[in-house]
Amino acid sequence: MSLPTLTIHELRQKLRAGEVSAREVTEAVLERIAAVDEKIRGYLWLNPEDARRQADALDQAGACRDGRGLGGIPVAIKDVINVAGQPGTCASKILQGYVAPYDATVTRRLREAGAVLLGRTNMDEFAMGSSTENSAWGVTRNPWDLERVPGGSSGGSAAVVAADEAIAALGSDTGGSIRQPAALCGCVGLKPTYGLVSRYGLVAFASSLDQIGPFTKDVMDAAILLGVIAGHDERDSTSVPRPAPDYVAALTREVKGLRIGLPKEYFIPGMDREVEATVRAAVAVLEKQGAEIVEVSLPHTEYAVAVYYLIATAEASANLARFDGMRYGLRVRGEDVVETYGRTRGQGFGAEVKRRIMLGTYALSAGYYDAYYVRAQKVRTLIRRDVEEAFRRCDVIATPTTPEVAFRAGQKSGDPLQMYLSDIFTISCNLAGNCGISVPCGFVRGLPVGLQILGPAFGEEQVLRVAHAYEQATDWRAQRPRL
Repeated sequence: MSLPTLTIHELRQKLRAGEVSAREVTEAVLERIAAVDEKIRGYLWLNPEDARRQADALDQAGACRDGRGLGGIPVAIKDVINVAGQPGTCASKILQGYVAPYDATVTRRLREAGAVLLGRTNMDEFAMGSSTENSAWGVTRNPWDLERVPGGSSGGSAAVVAADEAIAALGSDTGGSIRQPAALCGCVGLKPTYGLVSRYGLVAFASSLDQIGPFTKDVMDAAILLGVIAGHDERDSTSVPRPAPDYVAALTREVKGLRIGLPKEYFIPGMDREVEATVRAAVAVLEKQGAEIVEVSLPHTEYAVAVYYLIATAEASANLARFDGMRYGLRVRGEDVVETYGRTRGQGFGAEVKRRIMLGTYALSAGYYDAYYVRAQKVRTLIRRDVEEAFRRCDVIATPTTPEVAFRAGQKSGDPLQMYLSDIFTISCNLAGNCGISVPCGFVRGLPVGLQILGPAFGEEQVLRVAHAYEQATDWRAQRPRL
């Protein structure tokens, strides 16, 4: 098999044995990018010479021979996470020309672990979207069907992993932005518990919802990468002071005796029947392995989309107020400072970002704050209690990741409400702050389907254990798109 198709753990064995060098692995991935990214458009920025320099330095230091960490592994980074010396535009014109002056904590930890940082992946502008069609710099395509979207907002990261243009990648998940594109692109996407991974250096969309997480080719790689980026960070006030366990050790391949909850609210009228059947078949595989399937209820799920789009837009309207043309990025001069603000934001932000800023500002306005924002926060509490109650009856919850397979580019871009419903099965996890993973579980009409496994807060070991057991019992991870 060619080097770009291998996993982190497979490459670590080769690197440790001296069968390949970090430079050879990096060169192979760069060749793959040159061959296919013109079709995929997963990268916004790439500096091959810098990647080669990083790889050469690792080889010279012998950093790939210990078999631990990420020594010599090429990793891509979503354009919302700071990498010192690299552009950080959040796929927006308003940050055109901005170069990050410092590393995010996750970026620093990747460097310390020996990863080769490849470049910046495309995304929906400021992480606002479910299709990667809202980028100011062009649309990313799904490797399984170039006429279809890769999901979003981390669509670029999902696409480059699925297309073997990176061994792994980082994304951010505010309402499903890791799990949904992972499902549509046929790779593994993990959203950690809120507070487990530092948000320092992540450009904020909705501060109480955002979490950084990995895209990988299999579950073991997700456990490896999570072990590198997880852990307390004093520079992030939302970071929880608890040590990260050995996630790889949790991959026992055993689910016998575990209780897997199946929420009736996640199998709804209107979802693709073939997707539902595929997910139910995946749950049956786990049951055959000895897991107990129990029915659970999350009764406030029907309000999750409305609650999310009130809270997320409210927080976005506050967080994006800093982009005014005064300190960095685009500046469109006007007659005075107020006109400069208006022209800069008017020309710098795309339509979806403007829509969400306006929605959030409205929800926070004096006449509607209690009726909308405060009420949404109260219902968020009810959603979190539903989740906590469900986990008293089961160890993990299994659901579809998405209600359908990847849709065609342009199919939903004219109907924001339909686009927002793409995250209907992933949003509650962010509102409650617990963890979740999407793993490939089959194909419908030649397109990947994702199985979502949700765990309680800091339940990553259980989630990874179940996901790995399912993955090892099937061969979906071996499927590759033909490009």
